[in-house]
Amino acid sequence: MKHVLRNGLVALGLVLGSMTSATAQVSVGVWLPGVSIGINLPVYPQLVAVPGYPVYYAPHLDSNYFFYDGMYWIYQSDNWYVSSWYNGPWGLVRPEVVPLFVLRVPVRYYRVPPPYFRGWQSDRPPHWDEHWGQEWRQRRSGWDQWDRRSVPPRAPLPTYQRQYSGSKYPHVEQQSVLQSQKYKYQPRDVEVRQHYQERQAQGRSGASHQRESNAPRQEQAQPRGAQQQQQQQQQQQQQQREQQQAPRPPEQDRGSQGKGSGHSSFQGQPKDSGKSDQGGSDHQK
Repeated sequence: MKHVLRNGLVALGLVLGSMTSATAQVSVGVWLPGVSIGINLPVYPQLVAVPGYPVYYAPHLDSNYFFYDGMYWIYQSDNWYVSSWYNGPWGLVRPEVVPLFVLRVPVRYYRVPPPYFRGWQSDRPPHWDEHWGQEWRQRRSGWDQWDRRSVPPRAPLPTYQRQYSGSKYPHVEQQSVLQSQKYKYQPRDVEVRQHYQERQAQGRSGASHQRESNAPRQEQAQPRGAQQQQQQQQQQQQQQREQQQAPRPPEQDRGSQGKGSGHSSFQGQPKDSGKSDQGGSDHQK
């Protein structure tokens, strides 16, 4: 029953997300085909560091939008989503594998807090253990306890993505290539690293599928070119054979040219192998 109710809430959240106003700047697809989380950013957002945390947030977006350890994180309709690019596509993240420092961000940095945040302290993390229940609490024991003196440094922002917006925003297979070229940071958090690797694998799979779809056209073009070249070679060889087999005109005695009937009496007679053509003419004389 609890599972059915949760699925119903997720579906309702997706419907409500698609009904947000245009001023909310919030519809890109998630990794699941045909699903939208209600987030559509026309340009790279302004990100500000959360004091005391290795996390950034987007104060000017009507969205719970964060950046941590090289990836973007969104809390929308009771679900967490992740992407390596600022406008998705987004991947659904299970509550038990959301990075701890993302969960620890205080309530005040949620620009669109859900109703169940009401009454919680603004300078404390949301009560995730209450919200997700006993099973989650057992798996994430100690999630809200950490040494504040040993907080890891913030990952650099991938600001190179500012130049990609609108029609220039890259597809999934292009995103992985651009990121490997322009953003050398590698996640330190074990959970983030897993999400990052899955995202990179998806990009490589998409690029490989595109190459395979283009391969038949390239394979068809190559034989036609080879066939034309082979036909040209055959034509040249045929012309050479015809030239070799064509009968040659009989050689005329240069000394007998212009002598009339005297030349005809010597046609068909073998030449003396020891004499030149000029010598043959002297014999006629």
